[in-house]
Parts: sequence; structure tokens; C-alpha cells
Amino acid sequence: MIRDITLGQYYPVRSVLHRMDPRTKLFGTLVFLVSLFISDNAAGYLAATCFLVLAIKLSKVPVKFMLKGLKSIFFLLLISVSFNLFLTDGEVLWRLGFLRITKEGIHMACFMGLRLIYLVIGSSILTLTTTPNQLTDGLEKSLGFLKAVKVPVHEISMMMSIALRFIPILIEETDKIMKAQMARGADFETGNLVQKAKSMVPLLVPLFISAFRRATDLAMAMEARCYRGGEGRTKMKPLHYEGRDRNAYLVYVLYLALIVVLEKIF
Repeated sequence: MIRDITLGQYYPVRSVLHRMDPRTKLFGTLVFLVSLFISDNAAGYLAATCFLVLAIKLSKVPVKFMLKGLKSIFFLLLISVSFNLFLTDGEVLWRLGFLRITKEGIHMACFMGLRLIYLVIGSSILTLTTTPNQLTDGLEKSLGFLKAVKVPVHEISMMMSIALRFIPILIEETDKIMKAQMARGADFETGNLVQKAKSMVPLLVPLFISAFRRATDLAMAMEARCYRGGEGRTKMKPLHYEGRDRNAYLVYVLYLALIVVLEKIF
């Protein structure tokens, strides 16, 4: 389960999406997420599915690897679908005691489930095709206008980049600690929910200690190198748009316009 988390990991491969400017991918991810909340019909989600399939195809990331990330949100997905399925008012199709399934509940559960799945996959595509350094530069450039109102854009981008960079490191650290504890007789699989929660204590304590130690080492390394933020910094690889990025922006605008049109028609 730990190794099934794909969000925050980078998958190195040569593809069109990997070569795109990070600002283009950030804007595309934002457009896709907005379109999911605008859509409320089958036609809109069909268009979103086509857009997502095209992005996965262009990324050249194996579909199996990308779908592994859904295992980590299984319980969240189950809870979301169940609440919408049984607690939505409308035309009752089935009833058992206080439980009931309505026509509107089925509709809402299906769309909420798809929305959550597409949110995770869409966000994963961004991190799988963009290195933390590129993501930091893209965020800083994209939000540069906020510097006019004294928003620390560089610091915010750096914190997000460090957080994403730490995800695979902590996953690997958790896996090592779990194997070490299991070799000493720890059991993380059997028992009820309370017993499983208690069995996680020997795992969480060394994990937090390791995370704080890594954070302290990183802070000391940045301070030793006289790191002072983004003022006056130069970049070895400055960002610049190319033809594929301009074409991508055109596709984003057309896609969002299609979603709005489909929402008004249906």
C-alpha cells in the first residue's frame, strides 16, 4: 500500500509532456480540475475522459503505474460513494430499514466517484512528468504577479517543492521501518481497526523522528550555503515557451469552452 502512492513521484521518460514548460502543465492541470467541477452530465465527463486519456498517452507513463495511486484513496473513495449513494434524497429505488438508494443518489455517487478518481490521476500526471525543481520554477513564474502585493511567492513555491520531494523519500523510509518492525514480530495486517491503529505506533514514532531529522539537516544545509530566497538568483535553465506550449494553451481553451457548451446544452 505504501509503494502504491504515486502523487509526488517523478517518472523519468522522454515524452511530449515531459518536455513541456512547467507553467503550461500547471495551467492545464488547473483547467482540467476546474472542468471536473463544472461538469455535471455524462457528455462533460466523456470529454474529460478523452482529455485525460490523451494526456496519459502523451506522458508515456504506464497506465498500471498511474492507476496504482488509486489504491491509496480506496477508503476515501468508498466513503464518498457510500454517502452520496445512501444519503441523497430523491426517487427511491430500493429501501432496507433506514438505508435507501435513490435515482439521484446513483447519479451523484457515480459522478463523485469519477471526479475523485480523475482528480488524483490528473494531479499525478503533473508530478510524474515534472521534476520538483521545474515545478518550483513554474509556480514562481506563474504566481510572480503576487509579488506586487508582498506575497512570498518564491518561499511558497520552495515549500511546495520540498514537500513533494519528501513524499517518495518518506514512502521509502516507511517501507524500511515496516520491514524492520515486521522482522521483530510486529503485525500490521491482522486484527480489528483499533488493533491496527495501535500497531501503527511503533511505525509512526521512528518515521516522525526521521522526518524531523531530515528537515533539520536540510535547514542547516540551506543556512550553511547562505540561502536567502529568490532575490537576485539566476537559473541555469530559464523557462521559455515553445511551439508545443502555445498549441497546448489553444487545446486547453478549446477544451474548457467545450465543457461549458456541453454543460449548457445538457
